[in-house]
Amino acid sequence: MAETKVRGNNVEIDPSREPIVVVDDLHIVYRVYGAGGKGNAASAFARVVRRQHRPSMTEVHAIKGLSFVVYRGEAVGIIGTNGSGKSTLLKAIAGLLPPHSGGVYTDGQPSLLGVNAALMKDLTGERNIVLGCLAMGMSPADTKSRYQQIVDFAGLKEGFIQYPMRTYSSGMGARLRFAIAAAKTHDVLLIDEALATGDAKFRTKSKRRIDELRKEAGAVFLVAHQLDTIKEMCDRVIWIDDGRMHMDGDPEEVVAAYVEATGK
Repeated sequence: MAETKVRGNNVEIDPSREPIVVVDDLHIVYRVYGAGGKGNAASAFARVVRRQHRPSMTEVHAIKGLSFVVYRGEAVGIIGTNGSGKSTLLKAIAGLLPPHSGGVYTDGQPSLLGVNAALMKDLTGERNIVLGCLAMGMSPADTKSRYQQIVDFAGLKEGFIQYPMRTYSSGMGARLRFAIAAAKTHDVLLIDEALATGDAKFRTKSKRRIDELRKEAGAVFLVAHQLDTIKEMCDRVIWIDDGRMHMDGDPEEVVAAYVEATGK
C-alpha cells in the first residue's frame, strides 16, 4: 500500500486500484442572508426604502474537512442524521457547490440524480424520457433504442407513459427518474434518495442495475434513509456526522454502529 497526504489528512491509496473520486479536506460554507429577520414583505420593503442596514448574514459550515478516496467500481453509501451534510456532499462532488476550501477531484463527469431531478411535470412521461436522454448526451438513435427499456424498467402502469408527469404518484416519478438516469453509463452516478419510494421489486431491479453500472464504468454514491437498502446495494459506507467523517468501512459494521449510536 502506498500512502499519500491529502491536505493534512492521511489517506491510503491502493496502487492496484484506480481512484475515481478524491475528496481533499473539503469545507463547504453556506451564506444565508436575512436569517433571523422579522416581519413581512411590506416591512422589509419599508426598511429598504428607508435605506436601513442590509439583512443579516449567517454562515453555515455544512462540510467540515472531509477527506476520502473512492475507487472505480465501488458503490458507496452515505448515511447520517438529517442535516449532517449528506446531500451537500453529493452536490459538491457533482460540481454544483464550490468548496470554501479544499477540493473535489473526479476522473470523468459526475451525474446527480435526486428526488427533484429536472423532469417537466406538464410534459408526458414519453417526452420526459426523450428530453432526459438527450440532456444526458445520448444521441437520438440511442434514445430511441433505449426508450422501451426505460419504460419497462420504470414499471409504469399501462397508458401512463402518455400522461403528464403531474398525474404520477411520487413512486412512479421516482422510478421513471431512476430508469432514465440508469439508461446511460455514468463515470460517477450520485443518487440522493431517488429510491426511497420504490417497492421491493423495484429495489431489486435497481440493485441489479447499479451493479451493472459499477462494472461498466465508474462509481456509484447512494444516499438513502433506508439502511437495508444501503446494506444491499453498497460495498462501502461513509457515516457523516455534523459535516465530519465519523466512520468509513464495511456496510454491516458502519450501519450497526450508526444504529447503536442513533437508535434508528
